Amino acid sequence: MNDKNKFELHLENPLYFLIKLSTLVGSYSIKTASYLANVINFLTQAAKTLFFLRIKIDKLFVQIEQIGIESLSITLLTGTFSGMVFALQAYIGFSRIGGQDFIGSVVALGMARELGPVLTGLMVTARACSAMAAELGTMRITEQIDALITLRINIFSYLIAPRILATILVLPCLSLFSTTCGIVGGYIVSTHVLNLNAEQYIQNIIQLMDMEDLMGGLIKSAAFGLILSSVGCYKGYYTHGGARGVGAATTQAVVLSSMLILITNYFLTKFLDHL
Repeated sequence: MNDKNKFELHLENPLYFLIKLSTLVGSYSIKTASYLANVINFLTQAAKTLFFLRIKIDKLFVQIEQIGIESLSITLLTGTFSGMVFALQAYIGFSRIGGQDFIGSVVALGMARELGPVLTGLMVTARACSAMAAELGTMRITEQIDALITLRINIFSYLIAPRILATILVLPCLSLFSTTCGIVGGYIVSTHVLNLNAEQYIQNIIQLMDMEDLMGGLIKSAAFGLILSSVGCYKGYYTHGGARGVGAATTQAVVLSSMLILITNYFLTKFLDHL
């Protein structure tokens, strides 16, 4: 029987397509379950290390420096120019209804509640999450992680937990710094470009901005730090396939972290509004 006759026979046999579909669904389900099991196991081990085991303090401070201090410049630029653009756009809208005096409060609230945490999370993802995935992935394919396991060194205490904890601690500070830079950038544009009243800009911020607005942004930043560090470490830890695998893991870590940050931001906003 030639290939054409076989194909026609398959078309006439619905059972063949049913078996093929069941095989594909089963294979996909097994791969998904295996992936979720690895993720849950990884997060469980990381949580146990954070809460019950001793973390290498020297590694923690190294990660704080690499993730936090070395990200100050990009946070400064991102926050400042975001606030400047936000002030310009707010002026275009408010000038149509005579509400230019409220630009200061709008910029401050927007930076503190949304733009500061989200943009900082995305920038740190592009810089630090990719670095985590690349570094751990390189250690995996060069068998450095296997060597540490052979020496009976706790990988999560030595490599994973310091990165996650450092990101959770540092990101709220970077977010607060970005928010401050955005408010200052909005002030510069409002007073020197739009020729608005400087005192009115500051007074509106003092009157309309509450501590809850800042706290909501800080809570979001800590959650974003947990997401991007966990994804970066996970992708790096389970890297395979040589140098090409390191590149793929790094790309996947950045894309997945960015998507999760944007999705989580919506649900955190709803949750914090209810509170």
